[in-house]
Amino acid sequence: MKKIRLLFIGLILSQFMYSQKFEELALTPPMGWNSWNKFGCDVSEELIMDMADAMVSSGMKAAGYEYIVIDDCWQIDRDEKGNIIADPERFPSGMEALADYIHSKGLKFGLYTCAGVKTCMKRPGSRGYEFQDARTYASWGVDYVKSDWCSHGKQNAEASYTTMRDAIYKAGRPIVLSICEWGSSKPWEWGKNVGHLWRTSGDILNCFDCKVSWGGSGVLKLIDAQVGKRGFAGPGHWNDADIMQIGNGVLTPNENRVHFSMWCMLASPIMAGNDLRAMDNETKEILTNKEVIAVNQDSLGIPGLRWMDYGDFEIWFKPMKNGDIIICFLNRDDQQFSLDYDLTDKEIVDNNFGWKKYEIDGHYKIRDLWKHEDIGTTDEPVVDTIPGHDVLLLRLSKNNK
Repeated sequence: MKKIRLLFIGLILSQFMYSQKFEELALTPPMGWNSWNKFGCDVSEELIMDMADAMVSSGMKAAGYEYIVIDDCWQIDRDEKGNIIADPERFPSGMEALADYIHSKGLKFGLYTCAGVKTCMKRPGSRGYEFQDARTYASWGVDYVKSDWCSHGKQNAEASYTTMRDAIYKAGRPIVLSICEWGSSKPWEWGKNVGHLWRTSGDILNCFDCKVSWGGSGVLKLIDAQVGKRGFAGPGHWNDADIMQIGNGVLTPNENRVHFSMWCMLASPIMAGNDLRAMDNETKEILTNKEVIAVNQDSLGIPGLRWMDYGDFEIWFKPMKNGDIIICFLNRDDQQFSLDYDLTDKEIVDNNFGWKKYEIDGHYKIRDLWKHEDIGTTDEPVVDTIPGHDVLLLRLSKNNK
């Protein structure tokens, strides 16, 4: 009887050991590149190696990007033992060798799977193979797993992603788990203890303000989808506004600035989705703006708050670890906006993070993060012209002089 009790206790303890995620990962929003928006299923070993090279040579690695993530279509079948098989024609050297190459560049390697029986492009999903796949990913040296939500049938999302979380933990290699469930079961309410980031809405489209019936949306619609969810995010658990479309040839330079600024304000993961080998200077300057990236990567980890909403004109606020304040004036309209705004004596109440009050007085220096210029102090109103579909992104720092 004693042996039975000990066995029972051992089973409970072993289950507990594997019922958690790897903590101390994604303490700031993950930054990297994902293949889907630009290349879809046209992925290969050569392409991924090129992207790793370009991430280094373009200055993106130096700016903080680290993950190279292959989305759908890298997998082709399972062998007789059920092990997942990478497409041998497109990845002839195998995934472990590719991971080694990426790691040799000082970067990290990510792969895509699906919580359902098939991926969105009808490749083998992980349903029923979670522990086997997690062991395989760990043996290959994977650092990041994006798990989609196609072919899920009547699966429960929280239970499905919890199974993958446990599988990753049991495999023993620290891996970031990205939940790509499209927000359909409100993963922000349960995802904190399951994954490191979760999608909050349908897929991003390559447009500024559009929506289609199946759930894809443009940049502005995805910004709106984050409102009301900020209180669920923080270090190690982030609302994910999806892969970016910057550099994919449709958004204007102004719209690209909005896109990048707001992803940073929202503390969303920053995953580029363009061809890193063919960036023009403008795209590169946006994606590697370290002053704007610092807004996203601040260790306090509080997402931005839509403080004022005047319809086509909004004011967003984000507190920083060192006491600085980020203010983003967002012009959603296609016409320019003449700004004359006094920030002095404004009080901002953050009801998601302890009802904390922030007061802006006349003792802040103001810096324009896109122009890289100090533009005055809060002693005077902020006067500027914001073009259509553009932002004015300011960092307010205490002026002790």
